[in-house]
Amino acid sequence: MKRVFLIVLDSVGIGEMPDASLYGDEGSNTIAAAAASPYFSMPNMQKLGFFNIDGVTCRSSENSPKGAYARMTERSKGKDTTIGHWEIAGIISERPLPTFPDGFPDELLDAFRRETGRGVLCNRPYSGTDVIRDYGREHVKTGDLIVYTSADSVFQIAAHEQVVPVPELYRYCETARRLCAGPYGVGRVIARPFEGEWPYTRTSRRHDYSLEPPADTMLDYIKKAGKDVLAVGKINDIFAGRGVTDMVRTAGNAEGIDRTLEWAKRDFEGLCFTNLVDYDMLYGHRNDVDGYAKALTYFDERLPEILDALGDEDILFITADHGCDPSTPSTDHSREYTPLVMAGKPVKEGVNLGTRQSFADIAATILEYLDVPGATQGESFLDRILRQFS
Repeated sequence: MKRVFLIVLDSVGIGEMPDASLYGDEGSNTIAAAAASPYFSMPNMQKLGFFNIDGVTCRSSENSPKGAYARMTERSKGKDTTIGHWEIAGIISERPLPTFPDGFPDELLDAFRRETGRGVLCNRPYSGTDVIRDYGREHVKTGDLIVYTSADSVFQIAAHEQVVPVPELYRYCETARRLCAGPYGVGRVIARPFEGEWPYTRTSRRHDYSLEPPADTMLDYIKKAGKDVLAVGKINDIFAGRGVTDMVRTAGNAEGIDRTLEWAKRDFEGLCFTNLVDYDMLYGHRNDVDGYAKALTYFDERLPEILDALGDEDILFITADHGCDPSTPSTDHSREYTPLVMAGKPVKEGVNLGTRQSFADIAATILEYLDVPGATQGESFLDRILRQFS
């Protein structure tokens, strides 16, 4: 029974790509920034070959790594979560999703006001924690919705849970998702509920409403083949539910790892696809180097549990979707290479795949391993990592 566990360490980039200057990201290196913290420790990832990956020099390489590894190049135009995950799942995006550095146009917001019956506050790129600090009290007083964006392709709506109950906020996001089409087709509409007294605190009831992938992804092909696609964290949201057979949302990395381990105990055949979002949401966007380092250390401490849960035909893929260097002045995502580390009994030890030309190679390889037909824009490397058993 073949199973693949694909874990995305959200935003764990490993150094600027050659075109980083086009995105304002010269010098970005998320893993090097985190490794500079005294709280950084990843001995288990080191054993698998993480620090043997091309260009990763912030720790010593392993003499006899236990896994296979590669440096992954993003071919899509962009550096956001949606495009990164779509490419991991086999789709290369030739055009970046739209962003709104000056806020959303009146035409879009007027339609949103009419359909929700509420006013709009902010309408600027903003930090999610700063926006509720600066606009939260006015929102509580007036009931107007806090609408904001970022350097990413997002339409975000923040509201206090006692002013706008969460189900109502979700309905407003569904309205925004329908209105954000054509030139306004952002990658994600995001519900950002918060609670308490000023200064307010965001809750765990965030919900993303993603643009549907423009073509079938690895998830669709696996589901059509009658196999399982288990989505952990925000994976179901990123793919707008497409190709998912079962899902669970999580409140953070610890729960994401717990749910993945629980599903490893289930009898299923196919893919368990997990996103661990804390690196990006809690630490990268807040320029918290030590917090980022602690989160990576925590994952490394839990990694032996994940490895021990693998069956004889299971393969673990660990990768990322973009960078988010917490040490640069920017609080936005960064255009970086991403890591890929693979382990499990079927995987040859010490295989360096060098620098791959697309995240989509992951999808092509997983589909081939699961014996699932499907057209991706990647190239499988299964023959290079698969151990031959007599």
